[in-house]
Amino acid sequence: MEWTMHGRIIKGGQATGEALVSPEPVGFLGGVDSETGIVIEPGHPLEGRSVAGKVLVFPHGKGSTVGSYTILRLARHGVAPAAMLNAESEAIVAVGAIIADIPMLDNVAIAQIQDGDFIEIDGDSVLVRRPEPPAKTS
Repeated sequence: MEWTMHGRIIKGGQATGEALVSPEPVGFLGGVDSETGIVIEPGHPLEGRSVAGKVLVFPHGKGSTVGSYTILRLARHGVAPAAMLNAESEAIVAVGAIIADIPMLDNVAIAQIQDGDFIEIDGDSVLVRRPEPPAKTS
């Protein structure tokens, strides 16, 4: 199954990747290790998972303005998300995406996206492909 949605461009570009979805906001400073891309915030739904090369889907950012620089450090270490999709952007993540050259959209219906969906972003367009469930055998 596949469908297309649209969002507001925060940082334009093209990207593809597997969706990594968080129902909770993401705080980059102290929440994501800038050298490995692993989410380290205790108790976060993505704790222990890597954002590297994924399309990171989350409601909005949280925390310190230094989170923008953390996103840049992720990019410099080669472990940044391929793109970011938000329900509602805020300045910390938006500035981070812009300075790190990571495509980012907001005003996206993120509740429709699941972990493992394949995402293609081109400008304001978001193509979502959901893998077909395996056929049942008797």
